[in-house]
Amino acid sequence: MINPSMVLFATAAIVPLLRGAAQKVVLVVGCLVALISWELLELNSQWNVHVGEVTLTLLRVDPLSLVFALIFSLITFIGIIYALHNNHGFEHSSTLVYAGASIGVVFAGDWLSLFVFWELMAVSSLFVVWYGGTGRAARAGYRYILVHIFGGSLLFAGILVHLAHGGGLEVAPLAESGSGELAFWLILLGVAVNAAVPPLHAWLADSYPEASVSGSVFLSAFTTKTAVYVLIRVFPGTEVLVFVGALMAIYGVVFAVIENDIRRLLAYHIVSQVGYMVTAVGLGTPLSLDGAAAHAYSHILYKSLLFMGTGAVLYTTGFRKLTDLGGIAGRMKLVVLLYMVGAFSISGVPLFNGFISKAMIVSAAVAVDRPGVELLLNLAAVGTFLTWGLKLPYFTFFGPDKGIEVRPLPMNMTVAMGVGALLCIVYGIFPSLLYNLLPNGAEYHPYTLDHVVSGTELLIGTGLAFWLLRSQLAGEATITLDTDWFYRRPLAAGIALLIDGVRALGDRAAALRATIVEAVWAFTQQPASALGAGADLRSEDYDPYRFRRPIGATVFWVVVYFVVIAVATLWML
Repeated sequence: MINPSMVLFATAAIVPLLRGAAQKVVLVVGCLVALISWELLELNSQWNVHVGEVTLTLLRVDPLSLVFALIFSLITFIGIIYALHNNHGFEHSSTLVYAGASIGVVFAGDWLSLFVFWELMAVSSLFVVWYGGTGRAARAGYRYILVHIFGGSLLFAGILVHLAHGGGLEVAPLAESGSGELAFWLILLGVAVNAAVPPLHAWLADSYPEASVSGSVFLSAFTTKTAVYVLIRVFPGTEVLVFVGALMAIYGVVFAVIENDIRRLLAYHIVSQVGYMVTAVGLGTPLSLDGAAAHAYSHILYKSLLFMGTGAVLYTTGFRKLTDLGGIAGRMKLVVLLYMVGAFSISGVPLFNGFISKAMIVSAAVAVDRPGVELLLNLAAVGTFLTWGLKLPYFTFFGPDKGIEVRPLPMNMTVAMGVGALLCIVYGIFPSLLYNLLPNGAEYHPYTLDHVVSGTELLIGTGLAFWLLRSQLAGEATITLDTDWFYRRPLAAGIALLIDGVRALGDRAAALRATIVEAVWAFTQQPASALGAGADLRSEDYDPYRFRRPIGATVFWVVVYFVVIAVATLWML
């Protein structure tokens, strides 16, 4: 019995040493072996490692961990096929470590092992972002890791408090009240960062679009879904998650509707779709918890397919803005077809996998008499179809011809998209293939007359509204600032005042001042020279960021975070 994550780690170690065909063969074989090792796992088995008096559980196999490990292993295989044209061995290695760490999280049976894999996931995904190879990717990566260090610190502080108050090492549901209340909220906040719960979500839309064409596929699959896994495992029935998730579903859609960058648009829809899962966890019924797991499974398939489709557009045209694209459908017919499978899936069209999982969550809300939640989720579904099923394909593929040259797409990218599209359709037509994997065994029949008719009416009404208002929904050549505005504007202005105060202390403070300036620039992308000067952050040309010593600034913020968390933890103990 082999943990699939160990197979991926071993493959990641070998890949950078190889070139050409040998590298590609090892990548594919390694991912296949990981899938086979998943198949060989025995239910209820464990793999324990003794470290002194502590017993770590690196492998705990139960129905919940199995379903997440399967989709993680499957999407790793599909993603690697999509990335085979890429000859950067270290990028492949980073993605495999990222995937292996994600699988490690879902199989971890104790808090310490979960935390180690959690942080390994953050570090390896940082390199996936950085392999975007642009200045924007570099800057987004620094902000990405700082946010995740903050979230990981909250998680670790919560674990320490949990253990200090007599809690066990086993990863299990936590008490919302009593002596473990503080640990409950610290761990929940730490997980919420990875789940991209607003207002802790701006890192996602900031970083995912800046990764490479293949890197974004992996990013879309793992971080937020491991957070959903932990929520299902540890926080089922937490009422606050119902409201948070429903608002997430709407919040992500609103920003997606106004977004111009096709990959940022996708990133905002991750926030929206994860909102469905968070809501389901909060409802806490067997049907809703199975719905959360099923929707995570479906989401990984169709979201990766959509990222592959937009990645194909970026690869072949070099453009990623709706205002720059249009009129390329005739030269990318197969990409359009495969993309639309993903678009129909995320929109909940019957016979596609998004329908069979999204309907479970909405039905779970109806079953416990939560009409307000049902309404918000249905409104989010309207916005989803409006953006992914209508707005993006129309303005990207079928809009006015801009005379864009389209270069050939590597065959491996088309094959990967074909596999993803096929799975979206197969699970949509045969939902029992997914339902039989779910941990709580809730019975559900998606293809009732009421579900199909109401879903179809919603889609038709949205389509008519889009056609009437399509001229108002075209993208605008602007940059959308989200909650990151708070640290790009007010925080930057406040720190600028601090810098002026430090400057008054004289030349002896020069070294400290330089460190603070660079740290703030790294996190805010807002230089002191632009403060108060009316710099137009909405301009595509606005990019004043200059980061001379990034490592020093990163270390500065890492030290700040750990000092704060350490002091807070000691005080709480």
